Amino acid sequence: MVQPAARVRGRVQPPGDKSISHRYALMSAIADGKSTIRGYSTGGDCASTLACLRGLGVSVEQIGHDAHGLQLTIDGRGLRGFTAPASPLDAGNSGSTIRMLAGILAAHPFATTVTGDDSLRRRPMRRVIVPLEQMGARIASYDGRPPLTIQGATELQPVDFTPEVPSAQVKSAVLLAGLHASGVTRVHEHVATRDHTERALRTFGIDVDRTPDSVAVTGGQRLTGRPLDVPGDISSAAFWMAAAASLSGSEIVITHVGLNPTRSGILDVLRRLGAEVVVEEDGAASGEPIGSIIVRHRGLGSAVVTPAEVPGVIDELPVLAALATHGGELLVTGAAELRVKESDRISALADGFRRMGATIEELPDGFHVHGRDRLRGGEVHARNDHRLAMAFAVAALGATGPTTIHDAGAAAVSYPAFFSVLESLRV
Repeated sequence: MVQPAARVRGRVQPPGDKSISHRYALMSAIADGKSTIRGYSTGGDCASTLACLRGLGVSVEQIGHDAHGLQLTIDGRGLRGFTAPASPLDAGNSGSTIRMLAGILAAHPFATTVTGDDSLRRRPMRRVIVPLEQMGARIASYDGRPPLTIQGATELQPVDFTPEVPSAQVKSAVLLAGLHASGVTRVHEHVATRDHTERALRTFGIDVDRTPDSVAVTGGQRLTGRPLDVPGDISSAAFWMAAAASLSGSEIVITHVGLNPTRSGILDVLRRLGAEVVVEEDGAASGEPIGSIIVRHRGLGSAVVTPAEVPGVIDELPVLAALATHGGELLVTGAAELRVKESDRISALADGFRRMGATIEELPDGFHVHGRDRLRGGEVHARNDHRLAMAFAVAALGATGPTTIHDAGAAAVSYPAFFSVLESLRV
């Protein structure tokens, strides 16, 4: 149960970035030599990636745990170095795991089945199946959904591919497969997606050819194991930014957080909604810019998120909607991708906010939130979706009464400490 709050104040160091953690683990596993990772995400999704890698014969050891996250060592097995698993791999709730791992498995000449929980088994996978089969793998699925059985090819063919839907996960899967191909593999993007894969590949010593609308790698290059530092997750920090922007007298300082420009679109939207946002850059960690973000409440207005902006804020849209319920207005279009996340986030958001007393219009590809009336609280269902659980909690801070969030434990997928941190910020 989440009680209303007068204001929130304090300092927060968010958990290690989930997107970067997945990529560092996968690339460490196919590198030559040992990598050490500091700040690896404590969330359940990233634990699923490690479990899958162990099932493929990769040695992964946890050597510590501090405020940044987990400290790991991973002994790389090199390109095509995985061994056939003894049983199906379980990606849990993680679309990142199953899609990006599929790109590597496409180059291993044995069959691997990768499955997941009920939510993951409903998520579309044709977007990654199509390019990997063009490269020579064979992938069986249940009407384009998991479980996936991937029969890797002895030699993959390069591909020149344009995804139908902008997706960093699909781009990453194709590039990881392309490292094992016999020529240049290129992915075209009419809308830029997050570039963590390109940055990580360069960190591991790979030459990446980047143009304004495409990214390419030449097969056969070897990755070299190395020390890696994962910055704090800006998508997790987004909940504290929105909380600070929601309530009068609030201020939250977020430290050691990633400032990757392909992930920082939320800062622009927060400013347009009326928040004061101050960014202090501290340098870089393993090729990723890091720093601090200070957010203060300065009133709320209205903002529009356009289709061109959506890929840069796709994970933050639920909490931006929560912020708008505190007296703002937010219109989002071009975000049909939200319907095939861990839940149908558009429908689930609309249902939950209405149960709390909000005015929200559900659109085929987005939503329109009118924060005219203060929420009353109530009972909502997170649909086993971590971002919904946390977004409902942020909305609940401004209600007149308590809010019960069913499936609130789903927050552990990306942010196990979320609710304890929330309580520590109340004033």
